[in-house]
Amino acid sequence: QVQLVESGGGLVQAGGSLRLSCAASGRTFSTNAMGWFRQAPGKEREFVAVIRESGGKLYADSVKGRFTSSRDNGKNTVYLQMNSLKPEDTAVYYCAARLSPYLSGTSYYDAGTYDYWGQGTQVTVSS
Repeated sequence: QVQLVESGGGLVQAGGSLRLSCAASGRTFSTNAMGWFRQAPGKEREFVAVIRESGGKLYADSVKGRFTSSRDNGKNTVYLQMNSLKPEDTAVYYCAARLSPYLSGTSYYDAGTYDYWGQGTQVTVSS
């Protein structure tokens, strides 16, 4: 049974940092795209970052320069380092894994193309 488990969320003041972790079990995702999405209350789930199959990374414009995604294949874990946090970053953050590599480049931004999801971890940034 495949599981993705996020951790590392919490309450932080604006300008602070958090590091989210997403530990996978049940199969190895070292060659799969691993994405991060977030959902704020009353809003749709939105793309945050992805590590592509090639290892290349994409970021949403709203987090570019502040967030960094990385992966540790030995631990089957991906991370999202979040710096200079803003109140508008407040959301539940989800990691996701995608099995199929044969999709368009823009598909990385589409939550519907991901096959496995974690339960989410709450990030709250106070002003």
